[in-house]
Amino acid sequence: MPTTFVLNGQSATLDADPAMPLLWALREVAGLHGTKFGCGMAMCGACTVHLDGQAVRSCVMPLSAVAGREITTIEGLKSKQAKAVQAAWVELQVPQCGYCQSGQVMSATALLEKNNAPTDADIDGAMSGNICRCATYQRIRAAIHSAAQSIKA
Repeated sequence: MPTTFVLNGQSATLDADPAMPLLWALREVAGLHGTKFGCGMAMCGACTVHLDGQAVRSCVMPLSAVAGREITTIEGLKSKQAKAVQAAWVELQVPQCGYCQSGQVMSATALLEKNNAPTDADIDGAMSGNICRCATYQRIRAAIHSAAQSIKA
């Protein structure tokens, strides 16, 4: 049964089981592999995408839940906040293994799109659902602060 929604700014219709997790529909049907599978229980954040601008976990969201809505994946990030986050990630060498980074970037971008001057507490709250097995949390926080500063400049 086809599901139609906006995917990275373009109308998309995916012919897949409406109960299929959005993560697998994005990866296996749409061919977008930037969103990662981590735990399958919405606990690690590796599968984070934006649903109508909100950071959500795609591994537990059925495809049917996005009908008529807007999904942005790591491949579709284009905002000035996203560009600032991505530049800060590179500048501060945030990733080690890199596996969780698409989810980290998606959550950080969603935060900065709503709050361009986050405190450490704001960052910790927004990023709390994203686990980094390499424990680069200090660099992640520093990169979000750096991105916020670059947006203001």
